[in-house]
Amino acid sequence: METKGKILVLDDDPVVTLSCKRILGAEGYNIITTGTGEDAIKKVGQEEFDLLITDIRLPDVNGITVLRESKIVQPKLDVVIITGYPTFEDARESVKLGAFEFIEKPFTPEFMLNVARKVFDNRGWILRKAFIDEFRNEIVPLRGTENEAIFYKEGTWARPTPKGLWEIGCDIRYWLLSGQLTFIDLPEKMETVTAGETFAKILSGSGQADDLVSPMTGRVVELNHQANTALSALVRDNLSEGWLLWLARIQPFSA
Repeated sequence: METKGKILVLDDDPVVTLSCKRILGAEGYNIITTGTGEDAIKKVGQEEFDLLITDIRLPDVNGITVLRESKIVQPKLDVVIITGYPTFEDARESVKLGAFEFIEKPFTPEFMLNVARKVFDNRGWILRKAFIDEFRNEIVPLRGTENEAIFYKEGTWARPTPKGLWEIGCDIRYWLLSGQLTFIDLPEKMETVTAGETFAKILSGSGQADDLVSPMTGRVVELNHQANTALSALVRDNLSEGWLLWLARIQPFSA
């Protein structure tokens, strides 16, 4: 089998490292595993890697430190943070240091494979130019922009924008698979969002309503009231894979 890329997996839980090795190795990736941050930093200094997957809580240095040190040695190295204890503060720090994505444990094998494929897909997620031009203000590609989605949990994501705000929104693929997404119920007006509380709802053709939970707390600067128009076009033209919809732009409250 042709090797697709070299991945370093850092986690002190052998179940996680073995799972990643089995899942990603079966797809043709060359997987190297380690259980300590110091060893991971040493390996990055000695070998070229395409992707580093690291936990935050480790027995020695934490994953944020590993991210920082690894980016110094290999600036083009893609880094994915995985954690069983996700916090917005860790996500924000990961963004500043250049992490590709911030993911909560546990995750399914399919989800991890999709993350790896995003990293190694140099073509990005390309749609025809006319579609992108029409909806460039509503849709967000998973790959190929300066600021990819960095915090992800159960179909909701957040990412920073160049202007210092954060966008929060939904992953179309997740909700289509979960329940035939047909409409996003976003309030006409919203002054603030609170981490862990509902800020919008996902409605399905069967009448089911699912909550979109905000990953952060802050003041709402802008709402995307064109989201459902873009959603309809994405689904109609079978272009739903690889795209996110932003629903609100947020100014985080200072800690």
